[in-house]
Amino acid sequence: MPDRLRAKWVMVAAVICGCGWVALLAAFPTGSPLLRPHWPLETVLWWDTGLSLLFFLQHSGMVRRKFRARMATVIPPHYHGATYAIVSGVTLAIVILLWQPSGEHVIVLEGLARQATQACIILAILFFIWGVIALRSFDPLGLGSIRAYLRGIKQRPPSFVVRGPYRWMRHPLYFGVLLIIWANPDVTADRLLFDILWTAWICVGAWLEEADLLRDFGDAYERYRRKVPILIPWRGPVKL
Repeated sequence: MPDRLRAKWVMVAAVICGCGWVALLAAFPTGSPLLRPHWPLETVLWWDTGLSLLFFLQHSGMVRRKFRARMATVIPPHYHGATYAIVSGVTLAIVILLWQPSGEHVIVLEGLARQATQACIILAILFFIWGVIALRSFDPLGLGSIRAYLRGIKQRPPSFVVRGPYRWMRHPLYFGVLLIIWANPDVTADRLLFDILWTAWICVGAWLEEADLLRDFGDAYERYRRKVPILIPWRGPVKL
């Protein structure tokens, strides 16, 4: 297959598989449409925990520098971002399709409280979009490096610039996702498990990402880290 045609197919696959994030934010977990074994609650929760760990290991493992260095011996670097999006989308689809609902409600909000959680979801999505816009170089599907390769130009590394919600916290995208995860008026046992596990993973992921950012931006990021909270915006906007 000609390299240019291969690149276009990889980009298409990255867009299709990367849209799995939309399913996560909009409708997950809703229960498995493929597997209905009617297990007891304890088995359901262990199964869902295993599915979550599968995604955590894939998603966090593939982004580590050592893994990317090994992947470079097999896959050209300009395909790494798209490959990551494709594998993440497939893994997330497995989690969504095999997730087991517990059927037992722990919390059910009604009236004003229910409306408040629904409003919080909308605000969290808008906040997430604000964070993406502030980044400007945000490329979750890895399409930028492929386009640069096809044009025969070298992609510029991202520069360290603090704007928008990044003046309030170091990881506003994670903060937005956490709000979306917890702003749910109907909480079942499996949903509560999901909230706890995925919150813990996001916090660990933010901590691991800090080490990479320090290596990438050095003293500039260290000064930023000393002034701006990691996830909770308790200091207000900071001028750097």
